[in-house]
Amino acid sequence: MRDLRPFEEYLIREFVEDYKEGHMSRRDMLRRVIYITGGVASAATVLNAIGFTFLPKSAEAQQATPSPVPPQSPLSVPQDDPRIVWAMIPFVNGSETIHGYEARPKPPPPGEETAATPGATPVAGGLPVVLIVHENRGLTDHIKDVARRWAVEGYVAFAVDLLSREGGTDAVKDPSQIPSILSGADPNLLVSDFQAAVEHYQNDPTVDANKIGINGFCFGGGITWLAAQQIAELKAAVPYYGPPPPLDQVPNIKAAVLGIYSDDPNDFANKGRDDLKAALDAAGVTSEFKVYPGTKHAFNNDTGPNFNEEQSLAAWKDATAWMEKYVKGAS
Repeated sequence: MRDLRPFEEYLIREFVEDYKEGHMSRRDMLRRVIYITGGVASAATVLNAIGFTFLPKSAEAQQATPSPVPPQSPLSVPQDDPRIVWAMIPFVNGSETIHGYEARPKPPPPGEETAATPGATPVAGGLPVVLIVHENRGLTDHIKDVARRWAVEGYVAFAVDLLSREGGTDAVKDPSQIPSILSGADPNLLVSDFQAAVEHYQNDPTVDANKIGINGFCFGGGITWLAAQQIAELKAAVPYYGPPPPLDQVPNIKAAVLGIYSDDPNDFANKGRDDLKAALDAAGVTSEFKVYPGTKHAFNNDTGPNFNEEQSLAAWKDATAWMEKYVKGAS
């Protein structure tokens, strides 16, 4: 069979770990892997190559894919929160129209334009921007919630739907297919969607196009690393537990990078982390890595089984402080 692309192996290992921990049924795990590899035989070959073995039948009988849960984090911002406004926004990348979910602080009432928007830090010259890169499940309600969280911090938050070419996340009939679509795409094409989003906001008079950061999760953390290497306009990047980028391209990073990681040795996102930090230091890139105790992969996602409230709040405090310093504080 063909060699796996980097994001494909990353996601397969993530699905295997979810299966082992009882967060995903055998059937759901196999379906996702088969979508990526293209067939049952190739899926078996890949799983065998990474040393995977199925759990005993007695253990599998106890497993079931968890039902979706509502947001659990105290940071969650409802869509009808009076502090923000939101909309699905189209923008152009070459000949294609891409969509994203935008949330921003609600403008002050007419006649009070100089007043501070509730929950937002006033910024002379326009609002700063945080681009958001979703997980391997697409533009979910959780990622939209993350955008609203950034909005109440005083940013225009824009979560690009990387499945726009397929009609959008909601148009994919089988959600199990979404990871294979994303991991099988040219990652440089996906990064170009964020470059196009930067250009979109350069034409928006309500924002300060000199103050743009990016924040991504899991698969989106990996795209965040690649975007930091390719998009010179970014002032800061905060990837949450994403796979590392090509090390030979690290010197291209202009943004200040805060890497957020779990301390789980089985989290495949931690592979190569030390080498990446060494490359950043050698290249003189402003960077810091933080590892949060007692956490597993995707510990920030408060709709998932690995949510850790205490450490997700600590990570959010670190992430917002980083953006405050390097995006809002950009000159």
